[in-house]
Amino acid sequence: MRTAPTILHLDMDAFYASAEQAAKPSLRGKAVVVGGLGPRGVVATASYEARKFGVHSAMPMGQARRLAPNAAYLVPRFGLYREVSEQVMTLLRRLSPLVEPLSLDEAFVDLEAGGVADDRASALAVGERLRADIKAVTGLTGSVGLAASKMLAKIASEEAKPDGLRLIEPGTERDLLAPMSVRTLPGVGPATGDHLRRGGILTVGEIAGAGEDELVRLLGKSHGSALYAMALARDERPVVAERDTKSVSVEDTYDVDIHDRVRVRGEVARLADRCVERLRAAGHSGRTIVLKVRRFDFSTLTRSETLRGPTDDPGVVREAAARLLESVDTTGGVRLLGVGVTGLADYTQEDLFAQAQAEAEAVEAQEAREAEDQGEERGGEAPGESVGGAVEVPVTPVVPAVPVVPAERRWAAGHDVRHAEYGHGWVQGSGLGRVTVRFETPVSAPGRVRTFRTDDPALEPAEPLPLVAPSEEGLEAPEALEAQ
Repeated sequence: MRTAPTILHLDMDAFYASAEQAAKPSLRGKAVVVGGLGPRGVVATASYEARKFGVHSAMPMGQARRLAPNAAYLVPRFGLYREVSEQVMTLLRRLSPLVEPLSLDEAFVDLEAGGVADDRASALAVGERLRADIKAVTGLTGSVGLAASKMLAKIASEEAKPDGLRLIEPGTERDLLAPMSVRTLPGVGPATGDHLRRGGILTVGEIAGAGEDELVRLLGKSHGSALYAMALARDERPVVAERDTKSVSVEDTYDVDIHDRVRVRGEVARLADRCVERLRAAGHSGRTIVLKVRRFDFSTLTRSETLRGPTDDPGVVREAAARLLESVDTTGGVRLLGVGVTGLADYTQEDLFAQAQAEAEAVEAQEAREAEDQGEERGGEAPGESVGGAVEVPVTPVVPAVPVVPAERRWAAGHDVRHAEYGHGWVQGSGLGRVTVRFETPVSAPGRVRTFRTDDPALEPAEPLPLVAPSEEGLEAPEALEAQ
């Protein structure tokens, strides 16, 4: 293991909720909860103000509303979060070529590989400067941990929260870990924690004291040996710049169980298309199509089909997912559906049958267009048999047009809108044909609230605004960071 604390772990503070507070001046300093707002939604992130009421990530949204009824509940805006995440990752990549993102808001950095730190003092300087740069560029805060290993750097960043920096001195790791709960170590979840508790082991120090043989007896060879090594602060895992994507998938949980088989088929087709969009965006193709179905009784079924070669064709994925669905009984209702692709590759070997079918459909469509063009050239007369010089033209009965009722426009809480008169704002809530909007921007004072009809033509969805005004952003060029 290293002798200098040159592994850095960055964890943005309550990332989604903090981004929403930065974008919405009226929510700063107030409880904010981001997640699915339906009856089966869960909390993605809660602001520190909301955490005081006991709200935390992965909590059912209904429980969160009971704990913090006056909090602001918002639908995630992943487009905004990805933009801010990319700004943060750009800052990290300027420090080192070895940056290992774990999620949109979390990453490891090998400072030694970047030549920016080789001892305690230089690592501290880089960590403090990084925190300041993130604040200047994004308006948000992040917590930084520094240590000689990835495990300890992550523990350090947790101790630094919120908006802090913690460095664990090499050589002090075992003393630091000894009194901590076993749940502190990576890979120790509720089940493993309960197993250790039943064996009389509650702290990391007790893991080290139990010995490797006892850990192997309790947890098995692989997990027991790995956990014992971590309790002794041994972690030789390197920072890996790129991780191989093993699968691409999308899934939706429905507020009300779906019983209509036709709608289930339609949802599976829609999910297949979304999955292919993600697959293509990542530059991949895949051989194995996976369907996931969670039924009304919470039983979860998965079905898979492996193709002859990798594909990124939406038609192929749709057809495979539809075939898989035929083997699943959904009569009792479906609460979740998902479509995924595994066995990824960076090339495609299209399904020849699907290609041939698509080509045949294209030929049929072209022939139909040519026939229609010929009919127009004859003055619009349909072909018929001539009797006594007259042409019999089949009469098509006139069916009165049924007026199409447009679907009610939906406005997600927290999402951006623009009004022709009042400018940029965000949705506070909607229902009963009305939508309430607060008009403010990230750089304005808290704005006023106005209510409109959901079909108001002056109100349109809008893209998120930058959290920091361009004139206020720091480090717009890479040279700015290097010069510091």
